[in-house]
Amino acid sequence: MRDYYTRYHQTAASNPQAAVQTGVLLVNLGTPEAPTAKAVRPYLAEFLGDPRVIEAPRWLWWLVLHGVILRIRPRRSAHAYAKIWTEQGSPLRVGSEQLCDTLQQELGRRSGTPPRVALAMRYGRPAVAEVMHALQREGVRRLLVLPLYPQYSATSTGSVLDAVADAVKRMRYPPELCTINDYHDDAGHIEALAGSIERWWQQHGRGDHLLLSFHGIPERYVQAGDPYQQQCLASAELLRRRLGLDEHAMTVSFQSRVGRERWLHPYTDETVQRLASSGLKRLDVACPGFAVDCLETLEEIAMQNRELFIHSGGEDLRYIPALNDAPAQVRQLADLVERHSRMWSTV
Repeated sequence: MRDYYTRYHQTAASNPQAAVQTGVLLVNLGTPEAPTAKAVRPYLAEFLGDPRVIEAPRWLWWLVLHGVILRIRPRRSAHAYAKIWTEQGSPLRVGSEQLCDTLQQELGRRSGTPPRVALAMRYGRPAVAEVMHALQREGVRRLLVLPLYPQYSATSTGSVLDAVADAVKRMRYPPELCTINDYHDDAGHIEALAGSIERWWQQHGRGDHLLLSFHGIPERYVQAGDPYQQQCLASAELLRRRLGLDEHAMTVSFQSRVGRERWLHPYTDETVQRLASSGLKRLDVACPGFAVDCLETLEEIAMQNRELFIHSGGEDLRYIPALNDAPAQVRQLADLVERHSRMWSTV
């Protein structure tokens, strides 16, 4: 037995892939490769074809998706993406890559042997399976999966877990897994959000009202047991208390609805119009459900809803950026990684 362990440790020392290494897999939603209808179409097909996102009979939804939606929506979405596209590419991809890099640096400052941090996209590239196989080739045997969704929903985090499970099915020797389902009430996360809003107010002045806009999901998903709405409201309440706002100084709404069925209420666009019509002049909007700025924040909120607000009688809607790679978010995510990795420290 002693000879076996001696040979094993000698092999591990000479071959890093034989040693147990820890990896962290950050996963964000994804993005098309370019702001063109041609590039958007396969991205939308993968995204909207996910049964976690659209819970409908597969045969019926396939006909609707390929017969109607993918013939119309790619051009419209490409136009929206073109408004926010940068020289570096998609804001979501660029911001997610920067967050991944800064998290790796932060973990490196904390430990002489930090985990390997990698980024994957649930839809598009780099795909979850692609990155997991790459990490395995690097010698990663323990993998912490961290979806960049503070609040859990089957449509987001649940879908990431599906992708991870699908990748594991194709691995002969999969790594040990640990997953972070949500961090909606994490004290570090709430502090990072509050600090970001306060700094923005210090630089730009405070508006007449604060609106927290979360991505919406169909109400029937919540009725089926999805905890998303409850976690959004919990995050909002913790943030309100931390900012010291009374209940009348802040509103919660839900954006990005599609289709005809009822989604979580109140809707952001209707709320923005109502606030403007009531005489509100300056509206500040933050989106605590988005770790990194993307189409839904930069185009839907900062452009579309700003126009709605002004058209309805308001003077200005000011979007407060997502945390992106701000030091407070990086520290908070590093704390999450360390806490969830402790089970391996004694193994």
